[in-house]
Amino acid sequence: MGCSGRREGGRAGPKILSESVTQPTKRGPDGTIDPVNTPVARVRFAPSPTGYLHIGGARTALFNWLFARQQGGEFVLRIEDTDAERSRPELIDIIFRSLEWLGLDWDGTPVHQSERGAMHLAAVEKLLGNGSAYWCSCAPDEVKARAEARGGTPGYDGFCRDRALGPGDGHVVRFRVPDTGITAFDDLIRGTVSFENAVLEDFVILRSNGTPMFHLANAVDDADQGITHVIRGEDLINVTPKVLLIREALSTPGELIFAHLPLIVNEKRQKLSKRRDDVSVGDYIDRGYLSEAMVNYLATLGWGPPDGIEIRPLAEIVDLFRITDVNKSGAFFD
Repeated sequence: MGCSGRREGGRAGPKILSESVTQPTKRGPDGTIDPVNTPVARVRFAPSPTGYLHIGGARTALFNWLFARQQGGEFVLRIEDTDAERSRPELIDIIFRSLEWLGLDWDGTPVHQSERGAMHLAAVEKLLGNGSAYWCSCAPDEVKARAEARGGTPGYDGFCRDRALGPGDGHVVRFRVPDTGITAFDDLIRGTVSFENAVLEDFVILRSNGTPMFHLANAVDDADQGITHVIRGEDLINVTPKVLLIREALSTPGELIFAHLPLIVNEKRQKLSKRRDDVSVGDYIDRGYLSEAMVNYLATLGWGPPDGIEIRPLAEIVDLFRITDVNKSGAFFD
């Protein structure tokens, strides 16, 4: 029944995708990455209305906005609200007001991911049709039990790869990851980042309730919106190979250029937490903080102006900011 675990001698079944997926990046005459050698830079900030805008999200929004304004490009908003159980619509306006307080204007009308379901499902159907995805009936506890029984690395073992299942109660759709090769991309902050396909399990792209997973929706929406650069936290770097594999399987034209920002940490060098740390932008607004002071502080979380002056008008920060100068190490928030 099905294939043997991929971590026990590899996965059975045809290999639909190429053995190696590499995301190219334009380079200058000196061989260094040229982050802006594209017709128009178009970036997005994509908050989820499951909580208030926090310091980490505000820093991500700021760096995207700075990059777009510096390049004469566009900064668009996409509300990632596909998680109906956790999303709170009343928070959307609060997030917008927080961005406005910071002085971060956006281009066009914000897009709601929850309204793009037909597009996401069409992508899933295309992946199923070209053999890049398949239906899976395995419940999480079954996947865990098989992993424990074989004593290997935990994770999905490809059990349903060759079972030719269709839709059914509790069924999900998984992406068929290549058995060999690498998935790699040039990161504007971290340089070349690569992942061995053999260690990437066949990941879920459609939940059993019919809603898309984060990486599927992101791959589809970024392509549809003409996003050229994805600037986000390094905690999402493991999502990137999934997005690239999906884009290739969908024959998505063009390329995405990535920049993964360093984590923001507290005084204990722990990743900043919305539940543990005082990080809501709204709280700082209520306390009477000046937006200019907050923007200047956020700009120093992973980046600093070359002249060392930390307080300046936002327009000057736009002129000085370089995404390639952002640090790799964690940014300390106090």
